[in-house]
Amino acid sequence: MLAQPTDFHLDPRLSADCEFVVDLPISRLLLVNNASVPWFILVPRVDEATEMTHLAMPIQHQLLAEVNQISQLLEQLYQPQKLNIGALGNVVSQLHIHVIGRFHSDPAWPSPVWGNLPNNPYIASELPKMLDKIRQCLG
Repeated sequence: MLAQPTDFHLDPRLSADCEFVVDLPISRLLLVNNASVPWFILVPRVDEATEMTHLAMPIQHQLLAEVNQISQLLEQLYQPQKLNIGALGNVVSQLHIHVIGRFHSDPAWPSPVWGNLPNNPYIASELPKMLDKIRQCLG
C-alpha cells in the first residue's frame, strides 16, 4: 500500500502531450495541449501508482477533492455541457485522471475523445496567459 506523496517520475508520454499547470497537494495538474476540448489530467505524485485502490485512503480522499476542484474550475472557465472524468491507464499505466469538458459541438461528440480528436495544439503565444489564468483561479 502506498502511503504518501513521494518524488515521482512523470511518464514521458504525459510530458510530451501536456503542459504543466501546478502541483496540488497530491497531484500534478497538467493541461493536454489540444484546444479541441478543455482537458486536464491529474497525476498523483506517488511513484509507481497505477490504481487508485493502491493509494492509502487519505490520499484517495485528497485525490477526489482535487478531481472535484478541477471539475469546478473547468465548469467555471469553460461552461461545458458534460464532464468526462476517468482513469483508464490502458496505454499509460501511471495513475492519472482525466477531467474533460465536453460540448455537443466538439469534434468528437458524442464519442470518446481518445483517438477521435484532431491534433489542435494551443497557439504558443496564448498558452502562457491561459496557464496563468488557470493558476490564478486555483488561488
